[in-house]
Amino acid sequence: MTSTSSETPANSEKLSFSLKLAYGAGDLGTAITANILIFFLLPFFTNVAGIPAGLAGTVLMIGKISDAINDPIIGVLSDRTRHRWGRRLPWMMYGAIPFGIFYLLQWIIPPLNNVGLLFGYYVLIGILFNLGYTSINLPYVALTPELTQDYNERTSLNSFRFMFSIGGSIVSLLLAMVIFSVGDNPAQQYLILGLVCTAIAIVSLYSCIFGIRDRVMQAERRFNERADTSASIPLAQQLRVAFSNRPFLYVIGIYLCSWLAVQVTASILQLYVVSHMGLPIQTFTTVALAVQGTALVMLFVWSKVSQRFGKKSVYFMGMGLWMIAQFGLLMLQPGQITLMYILSILAGFGVSTAYLVPWSMLPDVIELDELNTGQRREGIFYAFMVLLQKIGLALGLFLVGIALEAAGYIETAAGQPLPQQPESAILAIRLAIGPLPMVCLIGGMILAYFYPITREMHAEILLKLRERKQQSPDSPSV
Repeated sequence: MTSTSSETPANSEKLSFSLKLAYGAGDLGTAITANILIFFLLPFFTNVAGIPAGLAGTVLMIGKISDAINDPIIGVLSDRTRHRWGRRLPWMMYGAIPFGIFYLLQWIIPPLNNVGLLFGYYVLIGILFNLGYTSINLPYVALTPELTQDYNERTSLNSFRFMFSIGGSIVSLLLAMVIFSVGDNPAQQYLILGLVCTAIAIVSLYSCIFGIRDRVMQAERRFNERADTSASIPLAQQLRVAFSNRPFLYVIGIYLCSWLAVQVTASILQLYVVSHMGLPIQTFTTVALAVQGTALVMLFVWSKVSQRFGKKSVYFMGMGLWMIAQFGLLMLQPGQITLMYILSILAGFGVSTAYLVPWSMLPDVIELDELNTGQRREGIFYAFMVLLQKIGLALGLFLVGIALEAAGYIETAAGQPLPQQPESAILAIRLAIGPLPMVCLIGGMILAYFYPITREMHAEILLKLRERKQQSPDSPSV
């Protein structure tokens, strides 16, 4: 894939099919690893490692908070990086191996016969893993506005990115289904799953790096000719400028609400299928596949619909269908297996828009910031979008863990069969998969209604940027 980026001229806003594939491959590995964590880490802690639900939720919360703290730091550092491969690719190149190592260590149960020591181990590894994840993922997603400035082309580029993202999620679930069907040692099964996912993640990251390298370097040369770097502005001032950008506040709010609904639903789904519906863990993987498979197919449908009706309209359509599905899951009773799959497919329609729409909005916000300030600061915007999302997610996962423990959820000691959960714990699981995500989705729809950047407004922003460049071709705008 080393020559794919050369197929697209440096001054073209249209991207070749092969370059889009190369860029999308960068999200394959992180999607596989993240999806396994979302679906399996909480059950792994409670049902395999033997950690109480409250402590397990606390581990997840600390990891996400540390991850959120990393985001603005790495965002600013990547904006200021100077390397022959540009600002973003070196972070991905040198961060891929540490990322893989710390991911794998999360699936090891150390020989510590003490819950407190286990808790400390997983907190430490979680912090280090999230540092590695941010070091590769934040620079990767910040590449989107650098690859093209075309309004619709960005939606198409993100469609390819999330094709690999959701595809990776599906692959991870298929891997889990195969691995969990072989043998009867859950600890060993989780370790093998972690090892396979680590290998796929590292290979896909390097495929992306070499596939888009030429195009990124071309974009970096244009960037250096057009604008100053963010290094000339102090961090405190950068934050003031970023948070004075009203459309940016709407985008991070939309993403926070959407992704919180995705993550909370995913983290509780296995407990819902196994404990409430009374089905084996293999059934959980098929339910998750129904959601992710539908989301993958709908990415390209929603991308086409967006070109005709706009991003906001697509978001409203998807969220409306998703809310119906979440309410149905709340009301679902054991034995209604066919209806469970129908609702899972319906949820996939909405999950797809949660992936696609907010990330397609953010590059437009960055162009508005460039118009207002004369500077390109992709790193800082992407960093704070992800930072606030992770803080909200950390709080949500922590509250879910605490609620389960307060409701009497019974954790499983390593090597022991799953216990019968009390009715209070079942009710807590149902509330976590129904009303909680629905509140988040309603919040996202309210914010999307007020999001101000339309296709016409974005075209005007780009026109003014081109006029500014023509008026002052040899010096950066101020």
